[in-house]
Amino acid sequence: MLAFTVAGSFWLEIVLRVGVLRRIKRALVSIAPIAFCFLIWDSYAISRRHWAFDPNQILGVYGPGGIPLEEYLFFLVVPLAAIMTIEAVRRVKGNWSMGDEQ
Repeated sequence: MLAFTVAGSFWLEIVLRVGVLRRIKRALVSIAPIAFCFLIWDSYAISRRHWAFDPNQILGVYGPGGIPLEEYLFFLVVPLAAIMTIEAVRRVKGNWSMGDEQ
């Protein structure tokens, strides 16, 4: 699914030149606090056995908190795709302002 998300949105970076990856620090500053909160929640849910991952659906590489690599990637790839999509709409629409223009 992550590969489909990348294929479905990262082309916007090349074709429409949305510039999200050129401003990766800005994107990461936006993504990191929320991802951090959700990863803590994931870790808690995993430790309490409220949440689990099918071993047949993951690579088996785990990071801190017993969270699979795919979950870490999810919290990076999906928000980047969303930001790229928003920036693509802004690019196509022209003057669609969101209040962060410089």
